[in-house]
Amino acid sequence: MQGVMRVVRSCHEKLKVTILQHSQFKNTSEMNKVFARFGRVISFPVVQSKEANDIMVSESTMQQKGLENTTVADVLMIKDEEKGNSWLCCRTNDTAYDAIKKMAANNIGSLVVLRPGENQLIAGIITERDYLRKVIVQDRSSKYTRVGDIMTEQSKLITVTSDTNILQAMQLMSEHHIRHVPVIDGKVVGMISVADIVKAVVDQQTGEVKQLNQFIKGDYY
Repeated sequence: MQGVMRVVRSCHEKLKVTILQHSQFKNTSEMNKVFARFGRVISFPVVQSKEANDIMVSESTMQQKGLENTTVADVLMIKDEEKGNSWLCCRTNDTAYDAIKKMAANNIGSLVVLRPGENQLIAGIITERDYLRKVIVQDRSSKYTRVGDIMTEQSKLITVTSDTNILQAMQLMSEHHIRHVPVIDGKVVGMISVADIVKAVVDQQTGEVKQLNQFIKGDYY
């Protein structure tokens, strides 16, 4: 998660550089007002739990909301638009070989593991790290090892809901040293990763830089 913080700090510096390069302000006080206006998205306040946000928004709308108002649901919607599905799954009785093959084919690092049957009841998750530590290192056969034998079980999972703020999600990942978190609203509705949060931060900062340029060039009155 230190990488996420470095990205945010880098974006913060870009905001400052943008202002300084195009500065038309008469005094320091005026410039500080601009920093104050746009600084809200580069800080990481302690976020209080908020009422569920049922309105799905586009990426541009998410940029306008600010990180403190962006939820996991917003990020999942963007993933759905880009990839057609915000999560992929396997079953506990699938082989580890089939699971890792599915990850490789979709260029992802984890799968939600569901119990056998029609219902989408989560049993856990399997990650590349699980495969490395519990199959490769232990010299087990991936074609004879079941996903249920190497997955991280549901009882040990750290999860979020769709209305969880993404800063809260990032804090959970940092505290528990994990990179993937299932999104559970009664049943599994998605998976959010560190990469998803980094993208949300970068998109947000890109939108802020654009607004700053418009502000500095006189598009704001």
